[in-house]
Amino acid sequence: MKNIVTRFAPSPTGRLHLGHAYSALLAHDFARSRGGKFLLRIEDIDPGRVRPEFARAILEDLAWLGIVPDGEILVQSERLPHYQAALARLKEQDLVYPCFCTRSDIAREIAGSAAAPHGPDGPRYPGACRELSGTDRLRRARQVPHAWRLDMNRAVAAAGPLLWQDGGSQVRADPERFGDVVLARKDSPTSYHLAVTVDDAAQSVTDIIRGRDLHAATDVHRLLQKFLGLPTPDYHHHVLLLDAEGRRLAKRTGAPTLAGMRAAGADPRKLAADLLRGELPAGYSALSA
Repeated sequence: MKNIVTRFAPSPTGRLHLGHAYSALLAHDFARSRGGKFLLRIEDIDPGRVRPEFARAILEDLAWLGIVPDGEILVQSERLPHYQAALARLKEQDLVYPCFCTRSDIAREIAGSAAAPHGPDGPRYPGACRELSGTDRLRRARQVPHAWRLDMNRAVAAAGPLLWQDGGSQVRADPERFGDVVLARKDSPTSYHLAVTVDDAAQSVTDIIRGRDLHAATDVHRLLQKFLGLPTPDYHHHVLLLDAEGRRLAKRTGAPTLAGMRAAGADPRKLAADLLRGELPAGYSALSA
């Protein structure tokens, strides 16, 4: 029997809401009910949006719900050399290339395309920099800030068929639909896809409990695990919570916060117990698909 390790990995870009509470509680309960460990990771690799006060608030909100993480808290901004090493390994396998395009460059390329292909995250990168010669890449890389993209077609061909488990069901990975995803940005030596893959392995996470909005992204993570020689956890994607207008709970849309519920006198023990039973407060609903 494996030693269960789960994690909760929020970004300190705002206060936690009920959707975060639901995900954290499920991950915490999954580990505790199996004699395992529940870990906390702070995903603070977006320098333009993270705030120290939100990182502190994450701990306050979890404590209010009765959740205490095990072991040290992993902070992504303190692990940049690990992501650089992973990127270097992909470079050695000739699976990534520098991208010099700005957002406006990409928007013009897409606008000029008669039928720009779309992926789970929207229009796919047209691939302009993928076509540059090795000489051009080296010359421009010395002079121009650039991101690093995964050469998806090359990677998929080299990897062959890949599988992963979601709630006990086998899933065949289809990362190609994402196109050439960014693995390191101009302002950061990593991106979500690369950092989360490296960190789940570093924390020996065995089971990942997260929302179904990240189901498709798992295909990319499975591909990176293949080339970085990392283990593949078991995944468990849960339903998403909606507000009274049927919108998915999100910081950017001003979802009611746990801090607000606390200030209004909500009972955290009852709230946690209700959420684990699938009972939502008035005005909330669940999106299962």
